[in-house]
Amino acid sequence: MVAAVTGTLGAVFAPRLLGVMGASPEVIAVGSGYTRVMLGGNAVILLLFLINATFRGAGDAAIAMRVLWLANWINILLGPCLIFGLGPFPQLGVQGAAIATTIGRGTGVLYQIYRLMRRDGRIVIHRDQLQLRSAVMRTLLRLSGTGTFRCSSARRAGLAGPDHLNVRRGGRRGLHDWRTDHRLRAATVMGARQRGGDDGGPGPRRREARARRTGGLDRRPLQHVFPGQRWTGVRILAGPIVSIFTHDPVVAPVAASCLRIVSCGYLFYAWGMVLTQSFNGAGDTWTPTWLNLCCFWLWEVPLAWALAVRFGFGPSGVFLAITTAFSTLAVVSAILFRRGRWKLRRV
Repeated sequence: MVAAVTGTLGAVFAPRLLGVMGASPEVIAVGSGYTRVMLGGNAVILLLFLINATFRGAGDAAIAMRVLWLANWINILLGPCLIFGLGPFPQLGVQGAAIATTIGRGTGVLYQIYRLMRRDGRIVIHRDQLQLRSAVMRTLLRLSGTGTFRCSSARRAGLAGPDHLNVRRGGRRGLHDWRTDHRLRAATVMGARQRGGDDGGPGPRRREARARRTGGLDRRPLQHVFPGQRWTGVRILAGPIVSIFTHDPVVAPVAASCLRIVSCGYLFYAWGMVLTQSFNGAGDTWTPTWLNLCCFWLWEVPLAWALAVRFGFGPSGVFLAITTAFSTLAVVSAILFRRGRWKLRRV
């Protein structure tokens, strides 16, 4: 119901939302169609990640992975067809990218529902179970309220703030720079997110041991090989990687610079993801919430403005702020993890 309301409002007021973000009339004209489709289809995005979380919670992460592969491959193959009008497809430009993404994710949701309705899975949904249960809903809100606030507000500010700066200072070109950079960063940090720590089973000692092994806090250097290799590869191959996404002579150098700067924080990014997920798994959802508020609202956004505007670093200042914020999150998380107060929490 929330997704339906926000999706409708977003689709109707898409141009105004872009205007609030500081977009120029040119950006609004080009981006309104994209924004309408993406916001109007946010229920699909909600279901995709919600049901995948259900599969993972049941210990069936393989299905969640296959769902994402299906959704992403449809998006990858259909995107160029709708953007450039290849073959029988219409040329829709930027809006075509949003349509391809929504179709891909929608197909993933249909596959998820199919898996839930089968009788041979770990989770089987029956029709008589599809009813509102207020007691269960209250329990869910109590357990997940802080996490919902963290994901929907605190962390998103880390995206909205830099987004606003780039659009305000670069107009349509700045928007193109930022969207390209965001897609590249999302692709290159996906592994770190998938390696996020879990609760490690019952008992604080087992949770702590699992988090230490996953994050490398037990001084096992092999845990840092993967992020280290990724950092080295991205810095060396930043130019060729960017060329896959764009050949624009103005955008490409900015995107390559983004990869080189942001990749310096990959080790910290992976480390921070593991530790914050470990807090969540132990039932301490407030610690990650406050960490996100402080590191992204109170630290990343002001720092991005200061470096980009006050000190004249431009887009590089925004990228430096992103790397600094994630590194700060990792270091502070490690300090709090070692103090061990999270062990006293109960789900």
